[in-house]
Amino acid sequence: MTTNSGAIETSHGTIAYTQTSIEGPAMLLIHGNSSCKEVFGKQYAAPELAEFRLVAFDLPGHGASDDAADPARSYTLGGYAEMAGEVASALKLDKPIIFGWSLGGHIALEMIGSGFDAAGVMISGTPPIKPTIESLMTGFNIDPSAENLTGKRDFTEADAIFYSTHTSAVDGVVAPELLAMCKRTDGRAREIMFGSVMQGHALDEQEIVATTTTPFAVVNGVDDVFIQASYFDTLVYSSLWDRGVVRLDGAGHAPFLQQPAAFNALLAEFARTA
Repeated sequence: MTTNSGAIETSHGTIAYTQTSIEGPAMLLIHGNSSCKEVFGKQYAAPELAEFRLVAFDLPGHGASDDAADPARSYTLGGYAEMAGEVASALKLDKPIIFGWSLGGHIALEMIGSGFDAAGVMISGTPPIKPTIESLMTGFNIDPSAENLTGKRDFTEADAIFYSTHTSAVDGVVAPELLAMCKRTDGRAREIMFGSVMQGHALDEQEIVATTTTPFAVVNGVDDVFIQASYFDTLVYSSLWDRGVVRLDGAGHAPFLQQPAAFNALLAEFARTA
């Protein structure tokens, strides 16, 4: 599909974006921690999604976007959600479908929890949690004896390889551009985001999925090492789609990368019904 790229001036800095050149229903793709908009390349190339106007952007401190001028404001779930709303408004995205991956899923939930009008939300690798350490420990696989790279400010070369491989490798190999973007990420974004959630500065995502009227879908990888798979079965959902919580075989934390054909078919199906 033909794409065009540009940049938007927001209150959180200059934000880089790429979109497909089509006048179809809008779909907003939000990437994960220490990643970038290019992670969605297999969606841009998917015939299943050719009818949709796909838009992806780099979060502040990521990819080609600016580092935050006010990190304490921008590098939080609320700051990211506000910025994403500004991008949607600037690009005139009317009630987009939102797909949020990992951190992007938390941002999507924060958006609808704050009143953003979306046609539907799909998340992947994103346990809907309360902003407490107890909830984090229940929803995620967190080893208290191991270093928490998700919230680590300064990555070593080994850290960047380990983190990008475990989040977005395909067949055990991470694309060089995704590794480079992991290294490029402003480490304050990791540190402040994780710390802000620990301090309770985020919405109650359990409450959001239990009460939202926005059509909602979950597609996880069976082999996702970051999440507690059974946790999703303990939640109350008010608008979960008929397929329930989908788990894709042969996929880890990034099923849209690792099983793109199956994932893209599910995303297209959800978008059409939502």
